[in-house]
Amino acid sequence: MVDYSRKLITVDQALGMVKSGDILVMGMAAAEPYEFLMNLHRIADRVQDVTITNCLPTIPGEYLSNPDYFRSFRVDSWFYTPLLRQLQSTGRVSFIPNNLHFAGAKRLAAVHPNLLISSASMPDEEGRVYFSCSNVYEAEIARAADLVMLEISPNIPRIRGENFLYLDEVDYLIQADYYLPEIADAASNEKDRAIGHFIAEHIQDGDCLQIGIGGIPNAVCEFLNEKHDLGIHTEMMTTGIMRLMRAGNINNSKKQVDVGKSVCCFALGTQELYAYCHENPLVEIGPGSRVNDPYIIAQNHNQVSINTTIEVDLTGQCCSESIGHVQYSGTGGQSDTAVGAQISQNGRSFIALYSTAMVKNPQTGGREEVSKIVPFLKPGAAVSLSRNDVDFVVTEYGCVRLKGLPVSKRCEALISIAHPKYRDELREAARQYSLWV
Repeated sequence: MVDYSRKLITVDQALGMVKSGDILVMGMAAAEPYEFLMNLHRIADRVQDVTITNCLPTIPGEYLSNPDYFRSFRVDSWFYTPLLRQLQSTGRVSFIPNNLHFAGAKRLAAVHPNLLISSASMPDEEGRVYFSCSNVYEAEIARAADLVMLEISPNIPRIRGENFLYLDEVDYLIQADYYLPEIADAASNEKDRAIGHFIAEHIQDGDCLQIGIGGIPNAVCEFLNEKHDLGIHTEMMTTGIMRLMRAGNINNSKKQVDVGKSVCCFALGTQELYAYCHENPLVEIGPGSRVNDPYIIAQNHNQVSINTTIEVDLTGQCCSESIGHVQYSGTGGQSDTAVGAQISQNGRSFIALYSTAMVKNPQTGGREEVSKIVPFLKPGAAVSLSRNDVDFVVTEYGCVRLKGLPVSKRCEALISIAHPKYRDELREAARQYSLWV
């Protein structure tokens, strides 16, 4: 065992190194440093304007929720979760527009990070410390940061790949004893299964997949148990993917890049997933700058990208991260993977959504059903995937391919998979705005 004792500090010592005006970068999602963030509020009385840069945050530290600390800490984020959505009206949180494979590089073009802190596995016999479940940007930021701190725990998996720092590259270690945060499997409903079935019909034996998380992606996984020789080159390793690996549907034998391995740039799911990935030679985490690079994705033939969206307009523009002007989540790797899949030989990209949603009526305060296929996106909506880059669009009413179609044919196709009760008004709107005659 490598002696790392000289690197050990306490959480209090770590917090003591934070200064007013510092820019701190946290590990992503399951890689957030729990002890550091849960104690960060304790230095609020001596610091101001400390910027926390995060992505898909999961830890509900008091530094976020207590309004007394608003002058001390602000957040710039690559991807919102409910923890950040509730802060939007306070002005304390701001979104960083990005495509995930450029998250690190473009952030470094704008700011100089004073500290990178992430959770990590225990050092191995070679002196390598593996980021717990993410290397989307962590190593890239670590190389530029003034200080690098890692919280190590014996309960954190060691996932192989380009996902580590050597002890000499780490300034300090904080000994911890926690488990990684879990995201439970989202149960698939009837709509999810309908959409999953439509997508699965287009997946062939030997395809290489990118699949996200949630009811729709889980339903897709359910319909792949009759497929063979599937591969994985994905942004996110999920519990659904793990189960297909265990069942033998995924063996990565037909890939052109990283043959025999399921490759991702972060993992997030259940403790069962983390245990499966630990020291598993069939799973690798690579840097987001490589894994999510569309031109790397495209090197695998038959690459299939499966993503979800919030709203699609009749020309094919996809808003996947905001509700009108209000930021809801983030672009993440949607554009990376959708474009990469279409560059791939025989590749396909799918954007899935329910045909309707229940939303709050600002006048009445009640909830009402609306179509998610719309003539125009809401004012201020972010275009996460441009109409130039959309391929298949899927709802519970069907699957249509927009690739290469003119706007008039796109209108026709999208209206055919809208909820039947909204099709006539969509046709009328398309004619009114000269999209469709």
